[in-house]
Amino acid sequence: MTEIDGLTAVASSHPVAETVDRLAAVVEKAGLAVLARIDHAAAAAKVGMELRPTTVLLFGRPEGGTPLMQERQTVGIDLPLTALAWEDADGQVWLGWNEPSWIAARHGLTESGAAVDTLTGALAKFGAAATAH
Repeated sequence: MTEIDGLTAVASSHPVAETVDRLAAVVEKAGLAVLARIDHAAAAAKVGMELRPTTVLLFGRPEGGTPLMQERQTVGIDLPLTALAWEDADGQVWLGWNEPSWIAARHGLTESGAAVDTLTGALAKFGAAATAH
């Protein structure tokens, strides 16, 4: 779907709001905290601008991100984890996130492989659950 370096996106069979709600539920069930929900379309509407549904969910837990930041604190700019749900011009809804391996490469991490692998698996699982029929 996307050719943006480091971004994974999967099609959702649900509207943006429902996709984000489903993601929040699966994240919380896994023991992570939902830290914020940012509705970019609502913000645009407040200033008289139009934007198709576009929402970011921030989530995480210290056990997942701290090992990365212990190696290099600059990783904190990419944490907590974020997922973006958006509706494209054709009406298709997508759920995307930054790949942990891309984050690790961006910051030159070399000692956090196990944490990166754990985050990668978790994000794929969360994304599949949020977008499934």
